[in-house]
Amino acid sequence: MTTPVQQRDDRAELTALITTATNELVRQWKRLATAQDRLLRTLERLRPGRSATTRIRGIVNEFNRDVGEFDRLTRALAVRWAGQDLPIAYRDGALQALRRANRDIAVFRWTADHQAALAALTATFYTDLIGRIQEAVRRAQAFARAAQDATREVTLGRNHAGIDSARLVADHPLDTVVYRNNARHSVKDWARSALTYQGVVTANHGAINTGRLDLEALWFECVDGSECGFTSHQDTDHANGTIRSADDAAAYPLAHFGCIRQWIPRPDLNGRRDLVSGDSA
Repeated sequence: MTTPVQQRDDRAELTALITTATNELVRQWKRLATAQDRLLRTLERLRPGRSATTRIRGIVNEFNRDVGEFDRLTRALAVRWAGQDLPIAYRDGALQALRRANRDIAVFRWTADHQAALAALTATFYTDLIGRIQEAVRRAQAFARAAQDATREVTLGRNHAGIDSARLVADHPLDTVVYRNNARHSVKDWARSALTYQGVVTANHGAINTGRLDLEALWFECVDGSECGFTSHQDTDHANGTIRSADDAAAYPLAHFGCIRQWIPRPDLNGRRDLVSGDSA
């Protein structure tokens, strides 16, 4: 049986891909936070005058250029992740599955079926990343408009208290990712969680599809954390060390974010009529 140490070693390349992409996303999001701070510090120094409106426009335009660069670079990262890194993850999962099944890794080929399976995964994950990037850009643009309006009120003499930078940052935090339930997470936590999930799901589908398509396996052995349930972490149907049908494996390549699940094709069990999905290996 595969041990946790072996699992970590097996996924060394995938872990490196995830770490590199995570660090780059964090670096680019920091660009937004730095630009936000620079914009506010510059606007705070403005004084009323005939040229104030023109100067405000120029300062905001500089911020928007930083936002545009963020958009360009993060989109390029999403393209690379979906177009280069996830295919590596898929292939790595396929090869690891063949090794665990004691089969020649030369069995794996980029057939039309594998390409179609990968395309479906990468399209979904690319869309998810682009959605986060677009959201960050919209939030940055909303911040720029709010900062510009607040500064005009000051320079026109309508607000003598000055710009409330702390309020602007609180209302428009550009160093966090906001989930649908309005929970805020650090960019690093979000990126690491999202990319790990995408990478491991892709690798596991590579393993499952290779078992089904290339080894004609009807059954798979699940390797997981000792307390992890099959459909979710809290599921009382524990997954580790069980045999699952190919359909069940494909339906639940992982149980949750952060799941360490892996799959071993078991074509040697194809003739077994007494097996039920969930039986012990």
